[in-house]
Amino acid sequence: MSRTHDSGDDSPDVVSTGGFILPGGHVDGEAMHRAIEAAQEQGVEDDTALRRVVFSLRRDLCKRLDRYLTDRISFMSRTQLQRLIDEGGVLVNQRQPKASTVLRLGDVVEVVVPPPPSTAVAPEDIPLDVMYEDQHIIVLNKQADFIVHPARSHLGGTMVNALAYHFQHRSQVGGALSAVGKELARPGVVHRLDRHTSGCIVFAKCDEAHWKLGHQFEHRTVDKRYLAVVRGKVEPDIQVIDLPIGSHASREKGFREKYVVRYDEQGKPAVTICRVRERYQIPPRRPRTPEGHEAPLEDYTLVELELKTGRTHQIRVHLSYNLWPIVGDDMYGGKPFHDETGKAIISHPALHACTLGFRHPMSQEPMEFTAPLRGEISAVVNALRRMSGGGQRLQVHGATVNLDKAVGEAR
Repeated sequence: MSRTHDSGDDSPDVVSTGGFILPGGHVDGEAMHRAIEAAQEQGVEDDTALRRVVFSLRRDLCKRLDRYLTDRISFMSRTQLQRLIDEGGVLVNQRQPKASTVLRLGDVVEVVVPPPPSTAVAPEDIPLDVMYEDQHIIVLNKQADFIVHPARSHLGGTMVNALAYHFQHRSQVGGALSAVGKELARPGVVHRLDRHTSGCIVFAKCDEAHWKLGHQFEHRTVDKRYLAVVRGKVEPDIQVIDLPIGSHASREKGFREKYVVRYDEQGKPAVTICRVRERYQIPPRRPRTPEGHEAPLEDYTLVELELKTGRTHQIRVHLSYNLWPIVGDDMYGGKPFHDETGKAIISHPALHACTLGFRHPMSQEPMEFTAPLRGEISAVVNALRRMSGGGQRLQVHGATVNLDKAVGEAR
């Protein structure tokens, strides 16, 4: 058993049967992973005791349990920790708490930490759409339903796995991902896209490039533009959506992964600029209402989105709150889209990271990339243009996405 004293504000005694506590009271996920692997090799079937960590608070923190654990267990997200709390993996004073439980002087927090993700990245032969590559960076057009980096529930089949194979077998310049983030199984990952979001993403191939790119993202000097297909007529043509976003108050399954507009202390500032690029009106699937009246045409809009903040699910929450849910986004009220034959043609949110502009981390040369629409989202735009007689394209101030380049193939 090992014991260490934290130098932070709470200064807890931390007890771990495996000695997995770093200076400052943080759980060392890599050391725990190595110990679990060693135990498995020795035939140990139950490693629960190995993964048990106890925090004894020596100060009155007045901090929520989930926030405290997020500080201590950095390889788990707050959402993952909230789920662990809900499932009984955390005790406070030998009782099952809530994520919102406020910690006080003398509280004893016991956590059975789930096995950390392995930091070893296995190369996998998965096709990648490479837009640019040199010895410092690589830019890809990510396909939908593609996870960026390994996590506990997805140790393989990610972009990082595919990149490891790419550098070994396909790259003309070779190299590898930067070591930054390697301890969390996310080497080279400068920014992320949701699993179902397609489009432009850049990875760093050396540490210096990683830190310099990260600085640009942190200070929001990177120009990112998204395209989304939404249900409804978006008006006005240009608007600033300034609504605070926070996690859903319910921890029930189906809600704890969601984010909502919140005006309490949990809501964080979130700003999205929405610009209309094309409008479509298509015949309704049912030509008459139940009362026998002729049904109105159905409205859809292609919008360009510029983020001024980077909250989780920001675009999806802001659009759905304004009653313009993204097509295919069932988490936030977006229904499937059916073409004129009645066939559903998209199985994920119609959201695409279309353009990405930044300065090359080494040469400082301005670079801009446009990722053309592919697959199901391209099919949706194609069908909407066809079913609406071409749709209506708008020229709006501040829009930068070249639609002929980005979605021209979908016409």
